[in-house]
Parts: sequence; structure tokens; C-alpha cells
Amino acid sequence: MDVHVRDLRYFIAVAEELHFRKAAERLFVSQPVLSRQIARLETMVQARLLERDHRLVRLTPAGEYLLGRARMLLAEWDETGVELARLGKLHASTLIVGLQTGVGRGLTGRLAAGLREVGWQLEARNIPWSDPLAGVGTKECDAGFAWLGATTDPQCAHVVVAEEPIMLAVSSDHRLATRPEVVFADIAQEALVALPAEAGVLRSFWLAEHARDDTCPATVSCLSTTADAALENVAAGRGSVLLAAGNAQLYGREGLCFLPVVDLPPARLAFLWRAADDRSIIAHAARIMGDASGDAFSL
Repeated sequence: MDVHVRDLRYFIAVAEELHFRKAAERLFVSQPVLSRQIARLETMVQARLLERDHRLVRLTPAGEYLLGRARMLLAEWDETGVELARLGKLHASTLIVGLQTGVGRGLTGRLAAGLREVGWQLEARNIPWSDPLAGVGTKECDAGFAWLGATTDPQCAHVVVAEEPIMLAVSSDHRLATRPEVVFADIAQEALVALPAEAGVLRSFWLAEHARDDTCPATVSCLSTTADAALENVAAGRGSVLLAAGNAQLYGREGLCFLPVVDLPPARLAFLWRAADDRSIIAHAARIMGDASGDAFSL
């Protein structure tokens, strides 16, 4: 049974007026059109809804039942329409931003403030590490914060919002813990806590595979899907982990030491969006983040 909302509205008008001409005038349709729609509805529901003769229109028991149900259904549908319109309007003025981990560095606050100035708001959405584009490529998010790794994706445009030295996090009783800094040769054989394989280019970057050759593959001690979990594994002595200097500040805790790896290229945190998205709000957000570039972190 495929009854339209319009059919129910027509029926309610006739049931309340108990007069086809008056109901037709109320609905701004012709009386023959209204009569045909009611007859069609009765055929669809397989029940006589109205008794009619030359003088009177009366509801049948089926009509009485349908009137109550139809009023309830239309009230709910009207409420649904109002809520959908509200949510549609809200979504149209909301920039959904994907985050794979805590960004910190004052970036989301600055972006949110800049969006509010033009009547928009920011909605942050957690995106798993398996999506290196922070929800942008799948269109789950309008924009996102993500580490670029060693390469960039051509479907996304970006602005680098932080370029930070690479640090090695080790447990406080690690053999290197007292060193002020290290070079990659010192740590190339270290067992590292890694992202899962589905993290793709990000896993590769944080294992420093861009600095390795076939004679020095990365050794993975265990997997972690969040920065917090990775550093807890480091504190527990299960391995070391490479991270950006800003994240060393953001996620620092007891039992850890952070050593600059002075000869690795820096990590680049980017605000990215789909290259084909030419909306003015995207351009505005990109300008906000471009102005923030270089201010987010300092040693």
C-alpha cells in the first residue's frame, strides 16, 4: 500500500467538512479531482471510508479509524519536516572538520572563531587512521587536519599549518633516554609502535620508511590506533614511537622522554580540503589556517 501524504490531507479535509464542495474549496482543488482522489484512496486501502448520498457524507468505521491515524501521522510528518528544515539549515552553515587525533596548537579554536565571524560553526568529527585524508576524500567531512606524510594526494588541496621537528618517544629507562638528541642512524634498529596497515602512507611516514633502504626495514613491536595508546605502550617498554614535536607537548606524560631526531625531515600538519570544492566558506577557512601557519608551534 503506497499512500501519499497528499491523499491523507485530502481525506482529512473531507472527513472534517463532511462535504465534498467545502473540502475542495479548502484544498484549492476541483470537486471532481477530490472525488477521484478519495475513490483512489479507498481502492488502495481496500476499505470504504465514506458513505455518501445526495445530502450527507458520513464516515464509515474504517473512515473513523483512518481519520485518527491520519491526523497523528500528518502531525508527526509536519514535525519531521520542521526538524529536517532546521537540520538542513544548520548543516548548510556548519563546516565538518575531520580529526584523526587531538590537533591542539590552538588550531581548531582559531578556525572556529574565524568561522563564527561569518556566521558559520565548526563541527569536529573523529576519523580513523585508516583514512589518511581525515574524511575529506570520502566526503564525510568538508575539510580536515592530517599529517601529510612523505607525499600528498592530488584530489586534495592543503595549507601546511605546522611544520615540526620529528621526536622519538622512549621510556624513561631506555638506553637513549639521557641523550639530548639523536640521529636516525642511532635509532634505525629501534622497535617502533606503529599504526595499523590500513593507515597506509601515514604508517609509512611514522615508521620513517622514507629514510630507510632495503638493508634497514622498520621493526614493528606492536600496533596502536591512537596517540594515547601508542605512548602508553612506549611507557610500558613495548617499543618507541616517532611523533611530531608539537604532539610531544600535547601527549607528554610521566615515564617518557622525547628526543629530537635531528636529521629526519620535519613533519607537516596540514589543513586540507577537496581540490574541486570551490565554496567561499572553504576559501575562508583556508585563509584562516594560512594565517595560522607558523604560529602553532615553537621549540
